Amino acid sequence: MGRVFHVSKKGKDTNCGSAEAPFLTIQKAADIAAAGDRVVVHEGEYREWVKPRNGGLHENMRVIYEAAEGEHVVIKGSEIVDKWEHDKGTVWKAVVDNSIFGDFNPFSTEIFGDWLVSPRENRVHAGDVYLNGKSFYEAKSLEEVYDPKKRLISEHETWGNYEEALLEPELSIYQWRAVVEDETTTIYANFHEYNPNNELVEINVRQSCFFPEATGLNYITVRGFEMAQAASLWAPPTAFQTGLLGVNWSKGWIIEDNIIHDAKCSGISLGKEASTGDNDCTKYGRKPGYQYQMEAVFKARLIGWQKEKVGSHIVRNNVIYDCGQTGIVGHMGSAFSEIYGNEIYNISVKREYYGHELGGIKFHAAVDTYIHHNYFHNCSLGMWLDWQAQGIRVSSNIFDKNNRDFMIEVTHGPYIVDNNVFTANFMWVNAADGGAYINNLCGGYMSQYKVLDRPTPYHLPHSTELLGMLGTYGGDDRYMNNIYVGGNHPKEIYGTARFNGSPTSMEEYIANSQEGAWGDVEKYVKCKTPVYVADNVYMAGAEGFDREANPLYCEANPEISIETVGKEVYLNVTLPEEVVAKRTKVINSHDLPMARVPKQCFEDADGKNIVFDTDLCGNKCEDTRMAGPIDTLKAGKNRALVWTRK
Repeated sequence: MGRVFHVSKKGKDTNCGSAEAPFLTIQKAADIAAAGDRVVVHEGEYREWVKPRNGGLHENMRVIYEAAEGEHVVIKGSEIVDKWEHDKGTVWKAVVDNSIFGDFNPFSTEIFGDWLVSPRENRVHAGDVYLNGKSFYEAKSLEEVYDPKKRLISEHETWGNYEEALLEPELSIYQWRAVVEDETTTIYANFHEYNPNNELVEINVRQSCFFPEATGLNYITVRGFEMAQAASLWAPPTAFQTGLLGVNWSKGWIIEDNIIHDAKCSGISLGKEASTGDNDCTKYGRKPGYQYQMEAVFKARLIGWQKEKVGSHIVRNNVIYDCGQTGIVGHMGSAFSEIYGNEIYNISVKREYYGHELGGIKFHAAVDTYIHHNYFHNCSLGMWLDWQAQGIRVSSNIFDKNNRDFMIEVTHGPYIVDNNVFTANFMWVNAADGGAYINNLCGGYMSQYKVLDRPTPYHLPHSTELLGMLGTYGGDDRYMNNIYVGGNHPKEIYGTARFNGSPTSMEEYIANSQEGAWGDVEKYVKCKTPVYVADNVYMAGAEGFDREANPLYCEANPEISIETVGKEVYLNVTLPEEVVAKRTKVINSHDLPMARVPKQCFEDADGKNIVFDTDLCGNKCEDTRMAGPIDTLKAGKNRALVWTRK
């Protein structure tokens, strides 16, 4: 049994840290807490960046940081600014001494790095201003602060919307602009009807709320806190991936029961450390970002990227919202992890900047990670899995009101997507191969394409050991027992008909590749890879694969919707008798043809067979089950409880 240190707003850092004589700051406890110790933080608001000095030794000897039971503890990366001078009209200004920032001033630090697309001029800064907890927008100029206008978002910034979107005026007109000098930062802000000296006005001053400076601090638990308002930076896979809360290249953290919000970029980081590269393409431009990312993988192997040292985190039952880039981000450091029970929403919807690293979750190389029973809603993109998503399983998640629900890119499988509810009209982007899509409810269309000019690594099974590299040929997918719903976009295919003309076995694929064979790589490029499609249900005009075994077509519209009532989330869906009556044999993952490129079977992270006999709601099926994620639906209208807030 380790020591217990208490922290209270009534304490002093010269105290001993007992319940009777608590510390004042969490950092004071973090300086001395070691393996087996607990840090209990009591009610109040703590404005600090907690940097743990020590980690635990193993799963059962952790360093635990927790909010005292029943008490509301907030850690903020911001400070209050309460001395505003009226400037002109509804604009006020505050002159802030730069000593408040230390060696990091977010108002002079640009959002910058690889795969950041826009804005190219008038760069957005890491700074932010909050009025009664709501963040402002950075104006492009001081003139814009004085004369705010509605912001028109260009098509590429809407992430798949085909019409331009206008932000709500009451959001876009609250703007700020900073003038940074050697000793002071002057912030101009348009507060409209508010007098800022009568309200709570805060500015972010710290990059993180809880993030160790050292790598390799393992087995830390962080639970029960609210953390907010940090100036976290752009976190592509080639950067040092900081977050409002993060693990900094370690193993075995548990992050649970927290409320994480208002990160300038990323809420939680399970990502890459700095020595393997930090935005080198943008800084130096000698090579493409793709090449630097490839180098990062090899460099990470040299410094110990393996299951024994990095990853295996648990992120559960958190609420994550209002983050500019990602809710949870990670490259390599997220491998072998489990992410479940989280509600993730309003991610990358402010759209002050745009790049190719956005999503409720954005993971690269999350080998053998299990993402299940989460609720993603109102995000630019719900989940984006990229590079080396080998062995990953995405199961029993709810996706609703996202511009796009799910994207997987340049990975060779095997990966599994099962028992999920997808409701976006633009549902999936599949730029990968080697997938298995089983028992999903699919309310939109899929974009599918090859990526032959960026060969990406694949691994020995359940390992970070590299086996080879290959471009993404597309296909080699399994689509079984899903429900597909047609839609109204005339240029898109709803269902699996886009695979028409594909072979249905490896034998047929090999024969096709050898027909009139010449060359080496060339004969495989010209051939479609096999797909394995069976037992799907197609409703409301969705189209099936032309060689599918045992499909069911039904013109009825299931009228899918997600309804939230308090802590409970319901699926509303209407099904005809013929859909309910269609039952197929429960799928066994070892019955699925192995992934073509890594020659790895579909199985769990321990190499065991997966039997898909448990549905989204936890109902156990016998030998057969319905198509789609819920086995207990009835003919007619259904209202099924699919997710509950903790």
